[in-house]
Amino acid sequence: MLYKRTATGSIEETETRLREAAARNGFGVLAVHDLREKLAAKELDLGRECRVFEVCDPFQAKKVLDRDVSIANALPCRIAVYEEDGVPQVTMLRPTLLLGLFGQPELGPIAQEVEDAMVRIIEAACG
Repeated sequence: MLYKRTATGSIEETETRLREAAARNGFGVLAVHDLREKLAAKELDLGRECRVFEVCDPFQAKKVLDRDVSIANALPCRIAVYEEDGVPQVTMLRPTLLLGLFGQPELGPIAQEVEDAMVRIIEAACG
């Protein structure tokens, strides 16, 4: 269910590569949630970097939402970048499996296209 890759360089370098790769693949970065920062604001120490990127290909999202607007619960797609033993990791939940939970097999080809693009984004982000 989880696609995971180890990145080279720092979290910041990984983020830069991720943003560039997302744009090259027709995805926008809608938001970035810095979970370490958010928890620190509540006086909680996560002890490592952890950022969640909300990414979206608007054309694919519209196709899915036109078919079943309840799938908005699974959108936008998310890519997590975090440290594990001091090494950046980049992960995502596979869109093919997420969309499969909605019982819409005809959306499988769209989910596969999105997943393929997200794999390309993650591969590029990892350096």
